[in-house]
Amino acid sequence: MNWKYRSSFSFWRSLVGKLWITIICLVGCVLIALGLFLLPYIDTNFAESESRDIKRLFTYVCIIGFSLTTFFALFLFTKITQPMQQLIQAANAIRKGNYGTRLSLVTSDEIGELGNTFNHMAAQLEDNIRNLNHEKEHLASVLRSMTDAVVTFDGEGKVILTNPPGEKIMQAWCDLDWAQMGERQDSENAVSSSREVPEPLVPLFKKVMEQGGDQNSNVHVQQGVWSVQMAPLYADSVVRGAVAVLRDVTEEVRLEKMRRDFVANVSHEIRTPLSMMQGYSEALLDGMAASPEESEELIQVIHDESLRMGRLVKDLLDLARMEAGHTDMAVKEVDLVELLERVYRKFSVRSKEQDIHLRFECKQSSIELHQADEDRLEQVFTNLLDNAFRHTPSGKNVVISAELLTDVRTPVAKVTVKDEGVGIPSSDLPFIFERFYKADKARVRGESVGTGLGLAIVKNIVDAHHGTIIVNSVLGEGTEFILQFPVDSSK
Repeated sequence: MNWKYRSSFSFWRSLVGKLWITIICLVGCVLIALGLFLLPYIDTNFAESESRDIKRLFTYVCIIGFSLTTFFALFLFTKITQPMQQLIQAANAIRKGNYGTRLSLVTSDEIGELGNTFNHMAAQLEDNIRNLNHEKEHLASVLRSMTDAVVTFDGEGKVILTNPPGEKIMQAWCDLDWAQMGERQDSENAVSSSREVPEPLVPLFKKVMEQGGDQNSNVHVQQGVWSVQMAPLYADSVVRGAVAVLRDVTEEVRLEKMRRDFVANVSHEIRTPLSMMQGYSEALLDGMAASPEESEELIQVIHDESLRMGRLVKDLLDLARMEAGHTDMAVKEVDLVELLERVYRKFSVRSKEQDIHLRFECKQSSIELHQADEDRLEQVFTNLLDNAFRHTPSGKNVVISAELLTDVRTPVAKVTVKDEGVGIPSSDLPFIFERFYKADKARVRGESVGTGLGLAIVKNIVDAHHGTIIVNSVLGEGTEFILQFPVDSSK
């Protein structure tokens, strides 16, 4: 009943229902007017039987007139209302996202033309939506393929779009406690806690929103450095948000710092012997040496400084070739125990001169490395022992030990060089394998100071042998270098 009532009510609210009511009312008014005008005339001028016939005829005419209006209304309902209802249903379907909806009206009147126009509009809309989806997918693919992080913010600072690298950065930065890191902004520049712009990007975001231009800056977060390029998003010439592109430039900044430090250190290391050579040679030229012994002493200093500069240049060339991957290695089978015994004998004389107790400990009589460069390994142990002797006071011990570890998945040869010297501060341990690292000259024994490249060369040689090297040190107690080499590096 409710459905019938709603259908009837909707019919009377339709255009055909209103038109039908209007025609019925118009016909009824005409017939009533005619009846009121003709009935008195009929009763006066016609007989009673003729008057009844005329009234009956008038009644039939009224019935036929109302029937014709009903038929006309049904005709209009079929030709106008039903197509209009189909049009409304198709429009609602498109509004819900069914862009493939089409009308099947084949009439040649205005309703048919309206249906054709609607179908053409729906086809154009479907093409536009498809093109927009393709563009959206293309943009999403581009964003996903970018290695740089892309983050889009709205006008309130909330994240509205990110690519996968940007999502990782936002997740990582959201977990940080900026208050403890000292990154929290003051009350005038701070963004409310409900906003999602990370604290390091807040000043850049506010500048973009206020000034409306592209902004770029380097942001330091923990141990990383990020290059941020932020541009405004416009809507009708009004800034509605910002898009930020973040690139991790930590390695680039580190390499640039290493380059500057390298140039500064090389300049310093070369300037010192050059200055001494220039000074002593000028003294010779000016005849300041009063005796042959003084001349020989000055010449000896010049010779020593030239050798020192030659060692520096040689170490620089070796290190440059190693870091470029051009390490020339004469690979063959090497008896590690025999090599260490030779190095031990070479330093025995020096240990007696400096009153340092040097020991060599090894339980195995032979440890074979199937693929190793004997000269390069000797350079490694020579550099480590040279450092140990220069930093160990008289009366202390320097111990070389070797053993074959077979209780691991891949057998390795373990070599340890341990001294009882001044040690290395824990803050310096992460940097000792970098170029030009030096211990505090106040703690260096004697006058012989290295170039600061020895440990960097050691690290490159060990890596070339697929080995590992770690260092343990306690300030004031000594330093221990632990090296491990695979017995068969081809496996």
